[in-house]
Amino acid sequence: MYTLTVVNREAWHTCLRLVNDAYELLIPLQFGIRILHFGWAGSENLFWTEPSPLQRTDTWRLYGGHRLWHAPEHPIRTYSPDNDPIEWHWDGQQLLLRQPTEPRTGIQKEVALTLHADSVQVRHRLVNRNLWEARLAAWALSVMRSGGVALIPQEPYRPHPDALLPVRRIALWAYTDMSDPRLRWGKRLIWVRQDPHAAAPLKIGVSNTLGWIAYWLGETLFVKRYAYDPSAEYPDLGCNTEVFTNADMLELETLSPLTTLPPDGALEHIERWSLHRVGAYVDDEGALLETLAYALRD
Repeated sequence: MYTLTVVNREAWHTCLRLVNDAYELLIPLQFGIRILHFGWAGSENLFWTEPSPLQRTDTWRLYGGHRLWHAPEHPIRTYSPDNDPIEWHWDGQQLLLRQPTEPRTGIQKEVALTLHADSVQVRHRLVNRNLWEARLAAWALSVMRSGGVALIPQEPYRPHPDALLPVRRIALWAYTDMSDPRLRWGKRLIWVRQDPHAAAPLKIGVSNTLGWIAYWLGETLFVKRYAYDPSAEYPDLGCNTEVFTNADMLELETLSPLTTLPPDGALEHIERWSLHRVGAYVDDEGALLETLAYALRD
């Protein structure tokens, strides 16, 4: 059972509240597309959001929550402002959100939300409204609250000499310090810890054939699942999974393959979100893998 209502929030003005017995989402209508609240129904928000109230601006604003961009990143194209009201349509099962076509890029963004008993399907769609081709990838970013740990799966381990060729790409940004204590490289997992006292940001990217990433915050595990195409070209030296963090928050980022869209052509990128009650975080790879295996069992 799920319901959609229109509510008012002081900082975000008019919002849509989509809720079922498990999950609650809040989507502002005066700007976006953004999902500014996601969590257990009636409970706290797992997403980070800007603390200041909504103020009209003509420049790009972080806002927080979950957003849709298109990659590769570029200082003009990527940071196209999304400060205008959005369209929405509810058919009783799916909530469709549509942004006006970006005047700088000619790209239109859509997000469709479908609530299930055990997950939320988030379908991201980019449409090329130009009169010429555009090459791009969908880029879905979830801005998580501080104090948690991102967990990225390592590719399945195989001993030498059974495995002689590399099995994944790892991309590092110029501002990433490999000795940073927020990063930890395990046999089966890569950890990225959000630290409110961090002095500088960091970012890593990987080719993730297993198609999931997780964030452990308090006693809740947030899991995002998505497809991987081994034959496709991905942005950022071949990454479909990226993590960015600074002193305020941590971003879980997933990307679709790079695609050349003809005029009015579209591409889709689907994430499946789920929450799991897991108890307090235990900094042990074996224990974490047991919990993750239970969360990913379906």
